[in-house]
Amino acid sequence: MAKVVVLRMGHRINRDKRVTTHVGLVARAFGADGMIIANVSDASVETSIRKVVKNWGGEFFVESGRPWKTVVEDWRRKGGMVVHLTMYGLPVDEMIDRLRGREILVIVGGEKMPGEIFKIADFNVSVGNQPHSEIAALAIFLDRLFYGSELKKEFKNGKMRIIPTEKGKKVEIRT
Repeated sequence: MAKVVVLRMGHRINRDKRVTTHVGLVARAFGADGMIIANVSDASVETSIRKVVKNWGGEFFVESGRPWKTVVEDWRRKGGMVVHLTMYGLPVDEMIDRLRGREILVIVGGEKMPGEIFKIADFNVSVGNQPHSEIAALAIFLDRLFYGSELKKEFKNGKMRIIPTEKGKKVEIRT
């Protein structure tokens, strides 16, 4: 299976911990292999996401502090494709077949993106053309990319697992 990594742009340490953590949680739950937080180091977000991976299982990496241009250049040098999720891009449903099976770096932002991103991306892809959350856009993009199969994914080596129930909550704790 092709590798998919999320590059989180515009993370502001004092303001965006929760949103950036949710970007990482969605990336993991919806099938990405990892997340890189560009330009700033945030150990608390890294720790939060690693704790989820440890408790709930699966393979997912998180790192922070690398300059976004370096991340993009390294990805390209290895033959990967760069997809920028933006409301100004081409519709996801028109683009998704061209993206499947490729090594993809998915760029998502939380603040105004550098204009250069629009030019260096192989594809600017939109999930709707109205303002909305990068978290929602990432979830829909990954769901389309993986045909919805990520919703049935089994996460190995987790200490916890949800047992689906019609009412209430049931969590299996593994030792």
